[in-house]
Amino acid sequence: MAIPIKNSAAITKMREASAIAATVLYTLREHVAPGITTYDLDQIGRELMQKLGARSACYGYQIGSRRFPAYTCLSVNEEVVHGIGSMKRVLSDGDIIALDVVLEVDGYIGDNAITVPVGTISSAKQKLLRVTEEALRLGIAQATVGNRIGDISHAVQTHVERNGFSVVRDMVGHGVGASMHEEPQIPNFGRRGKGEIIRPGMTLAIEPMVNVGNWRTKTLRDGWTITTVDNSDSAHFEHTVLTTEQGPEVLTIPRLDSSPTVHALTA
Repeated sequence: MAIPIKNSAAITKMREASAIAATVLYTLREHVAPGITTYDLDQIGRELMQKLGARSACYGYQIGSRRFPAYTCLSVNEEVVHGIGSMKRVLSDGDIIALDVVLEVDGYIGDNAITVPVGTISSAKQKLLRVTEEALRLGIAQATVGNRIGDISHAVQTHVERNGFSVVRDMVGHGVGASMHEEPQIPNFGRRGKGEIIRPGMTLAIEPMVNVGNWRTKTLRDGWTITTVDNSDSAHFEHTVLTTEQGPEVLTIPRLDSSPTVHALTA
């Protein structure tokens, strides 16, 4: 399947959707604190999207007969991705939580994620978050016209493994645009000079998923939540990136002057 190349009208819409997604994510992270439930965070995310005129691309997303029941993906500690907000999951001091916001505005998708500390976290968790975010930046730097997708993959994998962690191989980054998942697939592992050539006008969701222990994952009984097989901690960072002749442009940048105010649902 061909990789979609966005024209100027599509890029304008991608900029808007991505900016709103980033604004929601930035605002949502301000509510992360010990004592709040992941359900409450999900509802805050729902309210933020509504106030900014966006629709969650996660809610109702269907695979087979299963529909995703939450507005955001909230993954705690050993959960890699696709965690579902729950009243039973209360955040505690020392946890880490990945916040993944994917939304649609005017037919186009904005997609981004960040992993943040809950209260005070250990030095080991601090290193995991730092290395994963660094890997994202290094991957984005390789998203230059004329490079290949494998250059992104190799940059992520090399940095992660050099620091003693592992990259998830069961799930990958991807193109994004009018659909949440477009070509090309962007693994977080690979060889330089391999894969599709990067051309101007691609919009890519680059998203390292990094485990402390084994790279393998498993799916919980809810059919959605992905965790590490060895229950080691995992981190996830993601940006939507536009490829241009001038270099990669991160689209998921928040508009802080338009961040809506919402109130936490728990004391």
